[in-house]
Amino acid sequence: MKRNIVMIQKYEHRYEKSANRPVQFLRFIKTVHLPQIQDTPLLSQHCLLSLTQKINTGDMIKLLSEIKITGSGKQRLAGNELLPTLMSSPVLLKYILVASVKYCYHISCVTPGRLWISDWNNVILKDTATGKTIYSLKGSSESDSGNHTVNRESELIYIDNHYKIRKLSADMKTTTLLIDETDPKWKLICVYCSPSSGDLLIGMRKYDTGRFIGKVMRYNDPCRQKPINPQNKTPDNLYDYPGYITENNNRDVVVSDWRRGAVIVTSGEGIYRFSYTGPPPSGSGLEPRGICTDALSHILVCDLTSGTVQLLSKDGEFLKYLLTSPSQGLDYYAPYSLSYDFYTHCLWVGSGMLMSHRTLSVYRHINRHPAILDQN
Repeated sequence: MKRNIVMIQKYEHRYEKSANRPVQFLRFIKTVHLPQIQDTPLLSQHCLLSLTQKINTGDMIKLLSEIKITGSGKQRLAGNELLPTLMSSPVLLKYILVASVKYCYHISCVTPGRLWISDWNNVILKDTATGKTIYSLKGSSESDSGNHTVNRESELIYIDNHYKIRKLSADMKTTTLLIDETDPKWKLICVYCSPSSGDLLIGMRKYDTGRFIGKVMRYNDPCRQKPINPQNKTPDNLYDYPGYITENNNRDVVVSDWRRGAVIVTSGEGIYRFSYTGPPPSGSGLEPRGICTDALSHILVCDLTSGTVQLLSKDGEFLKYLLTSPSQGLDYYAPYSLSYDFYTHCLWVGSGMLMSHRTLSVYRHINRHPAILDQN
């Protein structure tokens, strides 16, 4: 019942906003699937808008003109008041001890109640409310990097132990081979699914002439590869070991390369933008691991050298230490993996150093609008 009420409030809010935006209203009403509600009270008869390709303009104007917005109910907020804001300090909401993995090397959020966690050779699905294991995946690659991701259909995409990309269906009954990399010199080490495009961003590495060389490839449907390696004036050897990849809200590709000691950022087309090598003064050293971005386009990265989670602007400016060890929720371990849940605006932090403390901690570092709080 509560979920239905929240859904109705969402429709009401969007309907109210569309009164001043007719085009947006028409797009919304033609695509939304409204739930069937029984015992609907009798309403006064009014004109009905025919949802065909040809819309009767007169009926549309008449319908929109009949919409009345009163001062009752929740106060409408305008402008920047609706936007999330950065909190002065993060708040620990809860933490979970994870007994079924040795480390928490990588996290992929599925829903607010479920997430995938991996250690060296295990990938498990956890219920975040109970801490119970829902599913244990066998045959994933041995990796301490970001070797799995979740697509828009809540399907798990992962690197298997033969360095192929596979997809596990949302009901966990079907596995599909997506990418079979043919060049044995290149090993797939991380994968990320773009929420905006659905493309797969894959980090690879090879060992050549005594050193590691890395690259990042973009695969779109049906998994045709398109290189997004550096172009123009960017050095050819931009990456050594692209261990974690994420995408920012502006489509920037953000890579954590621990062998380079840097967070490397390119545009969505592969044009080099900047490298972050640590906080002032002059990049004081960085051993980056897990990485993510948030609703405000911040870049968050785990640093094993300092045992911190560092907060950067989308342009690579160091803003602050978001989390430090030891602190609340980080008393026994250094942060290793990160995942930001855009549904709840919660930050998940996983441990990766001490086998006796496999911990998942969840923080809030962004203030949300009260209307959003009511719906979650």
